[in-house]
Amino acid sequence: MTESGPAEIWQWGEYYCPWTYVATARLRAVMPELQGRATLRLRPYPLELIDGYAAPRDILEQEWWLAAIQEPSAPFAPYRGDDWPTTTMPAFEAAWCAARQGEDAFADFDMRVRRAFFAEGRNIGNPEVLREIAGEAGLDLDRFDRDLASGEARPAIVEEARLGREQYRVRGTPTLMLANGTKLRHPLAYPDMEGNQVVSVAALPCCGEGCLEATREVIERALPG
Repeated sequence: MTESGPAEIWQWGEYYCPWTYVATARLRAVMPELQGRATLRLRPYPLELIDGYAAPRDILEQEWWLAAIQEPSAPFAPYRGDDWPTTTMPAFEAAWCAARQGEDAFADFDMRVRRAFFAEGRNIGNPEVLREIAGEAGLDLDRFDRDLASGEARPAIVEEARLGREQYRVRGTPTLMLANGTKLRHPLAYPDMEGNQVVSVAALPCCGEGCLEATREVIERALPG
């Protein structure tokens, strides 16, 4: 804890990213233990704004199962539909609207969106699906609709992505850091890619419950004092 209050932990993430899904599930599990010492802020980083295109399905489906085996508490299932989302910007906009209804509302909605895509095969690029998820999360749908119609969400998300890239040197998702820009490393085994194919993956740094402990240690080591 600093003199001004709990330390802020930031995670920049993408709704397409299976590694962000796994990392967020772990952070949500360990952060209550750090109440009063640290708070979590999820910041949007839509890779399509950075790269100029949405993540290809063939690449994501290779990463899908490499992420799935690393965190049992983050369920995965094959995406069997022919309506693969071509953008996650609607999901970011909907999450921005959910955040207007409080941190708890946002946290619940955010994880529901990630599970909807990775575990339930739902098209999170479809605004109607996102409104269904908002209803399932118990959000005030009238307010949700008004906030979405205001047109304020997208500029706010674009600005967050700009800040992440230009000021905080975010280059991929998830990127975990302190509010002063100090980057932390999630205990995840990421793949190496060549020609849009996974060619290798690092050794798993943890497994099962040990990954929560490893995540906890990453944050504990970074906290002041």
